[in-house]
Amino acid sequence: MAGARNGPDPPLIPTALLGGSFNPAHRGHRRISLFAADALGAEDVWWLVSPGNPLKEGAKDMAPLRSRLESARQMARRSIIRPTAIEQELGTRFTVDTLAELVQRYPDRRFIWLMGGDSLAQLPLWRDWRRIARTMPIAVIARPGYGGFTRAARAMGWLRRFVRPASQAKHWTKWRFPALVLLRLPPDKSSATAVRRANPDWYRSMTSTPVRDPVTRHMID
Repeated sequence: MAGARNGPDPPLIPTALLGGSFNPAHRGHRRISLFAADALGAEDVWWLVSPGNPLKEGAKDMAPLRSRLESARQMARRSIIRPTAIEQELGTRFTVDTLAELVQRYPDRRFIWLMGGDSLAQLPLWRDWRRIARTMPIAVIARPGYGGFTRAARAMGWLRRFVRPASQAKHWTKWRFPALVLLRLPPDKSSATAVRRANPDWYRSMTSTPVRDPVTRHMID
């Protein structure tokens, strides 16, 4: 029959998403990303380098987007990590809108949202945070200094019923949403704040020319 498909559809590409300012990207970002990718069986990790974080508006030490993307590209070298400033192209300011747009734009991928335990504690401050959990699974990586998941009592009050065992993490592409998996990573004290404190002008060493986005292939100036 004309137009009939030959064989089954290709499998969806399991892709983990880590959002942030990456001001600058540092080894902690890389470490938790590769740890999560291994635990989840993800083939790609996209770093969503935010044009502007609504919870950090007015930050005086926020470097230009181009510099932060270049910092992320350098930190992601020789890995499955792909930094992108796609939020600028999408015109989204809030995570809930960005994730919805990505699901629509990339039907060949299955996404899971990565976040640190500290971000989980702030999740109820995010716009439509419950809709985020209904859009894709969430993997939370415990970070040192935040008391594990204990500070996220408000978020976990609703999410607790959707927690999946870490031993089943590689099966997340088959989960129904909401779904949450808690991953524990040995401590790493790397932080963007420490990098900026040691070198406030770190971004001046980045390129002053436009940077090509590894995902969209568009130039970021």
